[in-house]
Amino acid sequence: MSTVSTTTSRRIEAPAERVLAALADYRGTRPRLLPEHFTDYEVVSGGQGAGTAVRWRLHATRTRVRDVLADVSATDAHGFTEADRNSSLRTTWRVEADGPGASEVLVTNEWTGAGGVGGFFERTFAPRGLDRIYGELLDNLAVDVAR
Repeated sequence: MSTVSTTTSRRIEAPAERVLAALADYRGTRPRLLPEHFTDYEVVSGGQGAGTAVRWRLHATRTRVRDVLADVSATDAHGFTEADRNSSLRTTWRVEADGPGASEVLVTNEWTGAGGVGGFFERTFAPRGLDRIYGELLDNLAVDVAR
């Protein structure tokens, strides 16, 4: 088994503080950002940044669905991590200023992958799928914070 990792990034025309606050708002903003691959979204506790617990179903494909129950913790002033209680999946969000009034957002997903032939396919195709899914989420974020 090995670690599988994928990072998706976007430059967003909004200040880093506004972008980070939007991402950390699990009750208000986050549900508006989620593409169709996220269903049954629910804030379990908290709702704003570190200390929040949130659940959803991630539909990676039509048949591959993962139940996620994530605990949110701060990494530093520029980001936070969602750690899934049900698996080794960790999603890290990082927002950095990128000039006046703009931000660079990086979302990294990491987990312990399967071995053997199944692991080969997972390492080959899962990062592409997650890049597409989280790319949609970041596109939605760009529109939302521009309002």
